[in-house]
Amino acid sequence: MRTVLALSLCCLFSFADTAIISPHDIVRPEIAHSAMIAASEPIAAEAGRAILAEGGNAVDAAVTMAFTMAATLPRAGNLGGGGFMVLRTPQGVVEVIDFREMAPAAATRDMFLNEAGDADSEKSRFSHLAVGVPGTVAGLALALEHHGTKDLKRVLAPAIEAANGFDAPQSLTEAITARTDRLGANAAAAAVFLPQGKAPQPGSHFAQPDLARTLQQIADGGAEAFYNGPFADAISKEMAANGGLVTKADMATYQAIVRKPIRGTYRGYDVYSMPPPSSGGVHIVQLLNILSGYDLTAAGHNSAQSIHWLAESMKYAYADRSKYLGDTDFVDVPIEQLTSDAYAAAVRSGIAEQARPSEEIRPGQLLPPESNETTHFSIIDHHGFAVAVTYTLNFSFGSGIMVPGTGVLLNNEMDDFSAKAGVPNAYGLLGGEANAVEPGKRMLSSMSPTLLVKDGQVFLATGSPGGSRIITTVLQVILNLVDHGMNLQEAVNAPRVHHQWLPDELRVESGISADTIRLLEARGHRVVEKTTMGAAASVLRSSQTGQLQGAADPRRDGVAVGL
Repeated sequence: MRTVLALSLCCLFSFADTAIISPHDIVRPEIAHSAMIAASEPIAAEAGRAILAEGGNAVDAAVTMAFTMAATLPRAGNLGGGGFMVLRTPQGVVEVIDFREMAPAAATRDMFLNEAGDADSEKSRFSHLAVGVPGTVAGLALALEHHGTKDLKRVLAPAIEAANGFDAPQSLTEAITARTDRLGANAAAAAVFLPQGKAPQPGSHFAQPDLARTLQQIADGGAEAFYNGPFADAISKEMAANGGLVTKADMATYQAIVRKPIRGTYRGYDVYSMPPPSSGGVHIVQLLNILSGYDLTAAGHNSAQSIHWLAESMKYAYADRSKYLGDTDFVDVPIEQLTSDAYAAAVRSGIAEQARPSEEIRPGQLLPPESNETTHFSIIDHHGFAVAVTYTLNFSFGSGIMVPGTGVLLNNEMDDFSAKAGVPNAYGLLGGEANAVEPGKRMLSSMSPTLLVKDGQVFLATGSPGGSRIITTVLQVILNLVDHGMNLQEAVNAPRVHHQWLPDELRVESGISADTIRLLEARGHRVVEKTTMGAAASVLRSSQTGQLQGAADPRRDGVAVGL
């Protein structure tokens, strides 16, 4: 990952002469008048733009892009994973589609414990037991059926073309090289990604004919062809031969779910985000509620005071996450209490001028009654649709396991369950009873596709990859826009901070001043500078001009393209 400078001297995107942007701005977003896409992969973004140019809407473009990234961004784009979509219709209705993976029917609570009763991360991350029932194909097909104007043959055409071959970018070859050991351990994956035992050269022709065939089956037969056809046969055979649990029955019974969004308000904006099994919406609203009691604008962006308020608020939110969040089809999550103003005020009253050690913070007493390798893209179109999609395989290339003859990489999302209460997952997040493994249950996620609406008009579509840092990345993009008056590209580029309660460290990106860090340390924070966090892909509609701004994140390869 490249280091991000808050004030880059280089503009990453072109802009129109008519852009309403301060001449003092150094970085500027892409500008368009009709529609805008922000995404992490250029081929998929161009495929989405082509759909929009021929009259399709943002949902058509989103489904096109998601299928295309299964071929062009295989470390995160997928058919064998899952995710979430938040969309707003031209009539102002906000809907969320949950296509998160699901535990197989044969899953058991203690399936990832070894003989000593300890959590075995190898089982939960890299074995066939790590694979949840994939939801991506069902979710995309459902979105297209409910809101699209194109058929599956049209939206899948760019994905099939890409699977039949494209020039491999350096980012793809570097990602494969970084996972050579894991991909090389699976014969089917190695045959695709490591021909002659090593990653393809940048610019070389990279083809995935088995994936193209699977995509064509979906184009011809719909999601049914995936969940009750050749792929279902192939995955059940692969699982049975290698100790996995996903069966044909699991595939046949999987369904994407339409849910009600989490809704909050912040300084005159309506905030819509994902409900459980994502923790993102609950905690973004919770954090905004807490921070609404502080004058962040007066404190200044990334000042010691504002970062202190952010860090202390984050500790409480992630402590609550460890106890209360899970799949609401299985557990009672106190959403109304966690997102209430009264609870935010109670949390705020416990925030002092000195940092409170995490060991002193416990999940809150609620007021009665009450993967890093992921990818995200955002779209706003001229029809009035706004769409934010985050989906993933979990780790880069997921489990590293490919179903032979299909070209489909499988997720390792079962690691997002609590293998054992109080034992952290791969992102250091603790979980408890609410997120324990159960058959048919959807594992907790941090994915947070989010929309902001003001005065009846969509203002922002945003989201990010980044595992446990997704929530805080999305939060800071919102704060940078609303409280600190940045343009969209500045809001995305600005250095980020993160605290997730445990471990008790305030993580910062390069770009936070040494003086600010010293002031934070004097308040009792243990500050650590680590690699960059998140990769926000965001689209904003100007309330003054109606122009669209698009900003992809320079922390990873990305692009904003408009009409």
